[in-house]
Amino acid sequence: MTNWKKAGVTALAGSLVATSAFAGAVTVSGTANLTYTANTGTEDNAGNKASGGDVGSDGSRWGINKSLSFSGSGEMDNGWTVSVSQTLADGSSTGLGMTIDMGDMGSLNYEADTGARGIGKIKDMMPTADEDVGNGIDADGSGTAGGLSGTVSGGTQGFHYSKAMDMVEIGLGYAPKGGGTSANGGTSGTGGGASTVSAFIKLDPMDGLEIGFGTGEKQSATANKTDDHTTMYVTYVYGPVTVGYQLSEVDTVAAGTANDEQTRWGVLYAVNDEVSISYQSHENEGSNEATDEDAEGWSASYTTGGMTFKMHSNEADNIGNAANMESEHTEVGVSFAF
Repeated sequence: MTNWKKAGVTALAGSLVATSAFAGAVTVSGTANLTYTANTGTEDNAGNKASGGDVGSDGSRWGINKSLSFSGSGEMDNGWTVSVSQTLADGSSTGLGMTIDMGDMGSLNYEADTGARGIGKIKDMMPTADEDVGNGIDADGSGTAGGLSGTVSGGTQGFHYSKAMDMVEIGLGYAPKGGGTSANGGTSGTGGGASTVSAFIKLDPMDGLEIGFGTGEKQSATANKTDDHTTMYVTYVYGPVTVGYQLSEVDTVAAGTANDEQTRWGVLYAVNDEVSISYQSHENEGSNEATDEDAEGWSASYTTGGMTFKMHSNEADNIGNAANMESEHTEVGVSFAF
């Protein structure tokens, strides 16, 4: 009788394992970040020079955030893999997406609320040890007054298709018109606008060299109209050094609104497997504006195990191509991955 019981339990356990494998696997990962930040500008709310003030307002400089990412995947009978992911950032839901990996046919992704589509995947390809040159930059130090100009976008919500073939990778993005996140069977948004459609291509013609080009149309500030977005870049890795150069243009449809021409370049030096330092430069020229927007930033990182120490310092002049609009942002932090 004991043997029969053991056989029955073993058979049941085998059945449960088989069922679990069929249903797919679920994983949980997370990050925690502790930072010290200084964010100032000549137009800070409490130190607005136009009001006679000369002291900026930074608020609390210490901050912490954390995120948990849940992902599940399963294989279909035809060999395709379907995966779903969901991120909880500081207790709020974000990053909800579904991806179908079709093997040699490429992959199709739908993102409900965050994520780059199409040309947005290559909007900033410059090498960096931490954040890009525009991180934390705005006109009044509040984080809400807009950042650097001329960056291309393919929208956030919507579909993205990608496929890699030897030395070539292509990406197609489609962000449907309307606003807000739609639940199953629901609609959202205050009314139809224009959809965002864009694409990119990456080429790896030789070891260390990557060239990319992207183009698309994105919803304009003018109802039912689109602005044209284009970008091209080149990066090259030689030993511990990575260099990059990128040109982006945003041609607006609205009369009297300046078209943007953004130029960025960057260099990264990997001191060793744990330590990297980088520098980035940014310039944006408006078609009918007297001043150019300029910014530069330094960054560094040190990684040991699941812990990364990082810092970056950015500063910008003439933000939004407006004279005397300045901003400085410095951030030092440590990140834990688990």
